[in-house]
Formats: sequence, C-alpha cells, structure tokens
Amino acid sequence: MSEPLRVALAGLGTVGGGVIKLLEANRALIERRAGRGIEVVAVSARDRTKDRGVDLSRFAWVDDTTALATQEGVDVVVELVGGSDGPALTLARATLGNRRGFVTANKAMLAHHGLELASAAEAAGVPLKFEAAVAGGVPVIKGLREGAAANEIARVYGILNGTCNFILSTMESEGRDFAEVLAEAQALGFAESDPTFDIDGIDAAHKLSILASVAFGTRPAFADVAALGIRQVIAADIAEAAALGYKVRLVGVAEAGPYGLFQRVHPHLVPIDHPLAHVTGSLNAVVAEGNFVGRLFFQGPGAGEGPTASAVVADLIDIARGEYGPAYAMPVAALIDGARADSGERRGRAYLRFTVEDKVGVLAEIAAAMRDAGVSIESLIQRGAVSGGGVLVAIVTHEGPERSVAQALEKLRGSPSLVGAPLWMHILE
Repeated sequence: MSEPLRVALAGLGTVGGGVIKLLEANRALIERRAGRGIEVVAVSARDRTKDRGVDLSRFAWVDDTTALATQEGVDVVVELVGGSDGPALTLARATLGNRRGFVTANKAMLAHHGLELASAAEAAGVPLKFEAAVAGGVPVIKGLREGAAANEIARVYGILNGTCNFILSTMESEGRDFAEVLAEAQALGFAESDPTFDIDGIDAAHKLSILASVAFGTRPAFADVAALGIRQVIAADIAEAAALGYKVRLVGVAEAGPYGLFQRVHPHLVPIDHPLAHVTGSLNAVVAEGNFVGRLFFQGPGAGEGPTASAVVADLIDIARGEYGPAYAMPVAALIDGARADSGERRGRAYLRFTVEDKVGVLAEIAAAMRDAGVSIESLIQRGAVSGGGVLVAIVTHEGPERSVAQALEKLRGSPSLVGAPLWMHILE
C-alpha cells in the first residue's frame, strides 16, 4: 500500500477536532476507500493549552499557522481558521505557492479570493478542494462537479444557512417573533453572538456565489449577489404565508441565461408542496436543474462537527486517491465572466407587507401606487394591529416584471401612512 497522505491541520475548533475524531474512528474504512492511510502530522491553533477533547500530543505543534505551508513531511494543509482575509488567506497562498494541496471549509475566503486561489492551484498542479464550504456535510459541490458534469445547469437554488432556517421554522411552528427566536438560537449555539453574517444573508450569499461558479462555469462574482436577510420578517408574515399555502424560507437563487448571471439571497414564500418547504431546523437543501438529469435535490445538516468534518475528510480521500480536477469543475481559463443580470426584467409574483396607520385612505393610497406602476393585485388583505403599532396590509401580486414592484414601492417611500419599511418577499414558483 502507498505511503499515507500526511495532513497539517490549521484550526482546532469544533470542526478541526471533528476531523481528528473522524480519521481515528473510521481509520480502517478510510484507508480501504482511499487506498492509503490519511494521517494528521501537524496542527496549529491560537491556544496550545485549551482542552479540545482529543489527544494532540502525537502531532507536531506549530505556533505560526503560516509555517504549516512549509512544514517538513506535509502533503496537504487543511484550513479551518475562517475569515475572508488574514491568516487563512496568507496560509492558502503560501500552501499553494509551495505546491501542496489545500482543503478548506472557508466560504468567505473562496467567495472573495476563490479565482486567485484556483489559478494558483492550477499553476502549481495541486488540488484545491472545498466541499465543506457549502452546505456542510451535504455533497453538493461533488454532485455538481462530478455527478451532473455532463449537464447544462439552468438554475441552482436552496436553503443555504441553517441559522436562518432554524429561526424561520421555529417562528412558524411556535408563532413567535424574530427577536425572541434569535435570542433562543444564540443561547442554543445555533447563532453567533454577532449574527450579522447569518441573518443578513451574507453567509448564504458567499455559498451561493461558489455554487453558481461550479454550476455555470462562471468566474466567482460574490459582489453581484443581491442579499437581504430575515430581520424584517415578523410572525404575522409567517402566519399570512401559511394562510396562503406557503412557508417562509431564506432562499438563494442563481440562474445563468442570455441576459447574464442572476444571483440573489432573499426571503421567499415557498409553496407548501415544494421540497424546500419541508426543510426545517438547521438543515440545508440545494436544488439543481439540469437539462438532461432534471431536478436534483440535496438535503442534510449544513454545519456542525460531524457533518463538516465528513466533508473535509471526503476531500482528503479524493486527494489520497489522486482524484481531483480543477477547483471550479473546469480550468480557470475556461471560466467565463457572467455579466450581472438586471433583476428588473425578471417576472414573478410577490408578497408585499405594509404596516400602516389605521386611518381612512391608506388602502387607496397603496392601491394607487400599484396601479400607477403597472402592478396587478391578486389579493389584498388587511389584518388587525401588529406588535410595534399599526395594522398589517398584505398584498399578493399577479405575475409581472420586478421593476414594476420596485417602482410602486418607490412611490410609497416616505409616505406618512406607512409605519416602517415595507417587506417584499418573492414567491418561489
């Protein structure tokens, strides 16, 4: 049997510890599947004294994380530090520059610097692997790169952030409001103390930009992802959606077409009979639509020690076998620039929620703004008072161009009849 694949591990948090545990627990099975052993030989983290629940005494400890790139006897570096820049990016550049394989779970770094790193890996003739960067343990990158490689992908979309999905599905099942459920998610460890990246859609946007590049053969374009999170969603929205036959989910959607590349992360109303409507808790799910394979559906845990470690080790097994190709499924030179598509020309139905003063003429004002912008109203519902003051008015539109809805909302901007900003949620067809 060949010599073992020797791994240096940067970052010993939840996932780093999980990688060590998984390699130990499934050692014999992994060796049989990889055709050789996979051994951690060096580690690096900020605190050498911290108890991580695993025996680190047999590994070389390296205080300077970047030094792992040149550590003697290392074939592959695994980066689990996180962050789009800083030590993670320095380590990535140094590792690939030293012609060593690189495995990462760092979606932020890939979203901002993925093209540079893919070019460096290609020039060095070494692997750059990142299955764990999107949807945790769900093998969606491998599914798109390999299983659906012969297909032209028309659209890829899904639930890409477990924190938001936990919050929305808990609000749905218990009828509670956003702030209360967010606090619970933080107490349970599902949300960070600063949850901005999650609840504002940034984390999902990072992942969507990676998925779009792999699916469509386009250069990563995170800056072109329109991201809106779930801060504005209230319990009344979820109840209204349920009455209409929908669930509220934060959905990332990417499409490539003749007018360019469209990428968006927004709250959506998802029909009750759609698979995404039944993805609850912290699960992730991705749908890809191929021209020959049809609809593919991937679902599973999007984070956590075991699932993310599973994805990291799957990448290591591929490298141990010598089975790897270009990072984004085709050589960097073959990736095309996907011009940002104009969302205004997209057609669809929308859910619009207004919180308004309880006075005569408000409904007429809203209806007039819709009429003047060319928005056709399918239904208009006025409910009672909501927490924070005002009454709720919900509108579902007929199918039409998004530009018209944007114009209607602009006409209402600053109206003294409105209490706070309206909420626009797209309806997933």
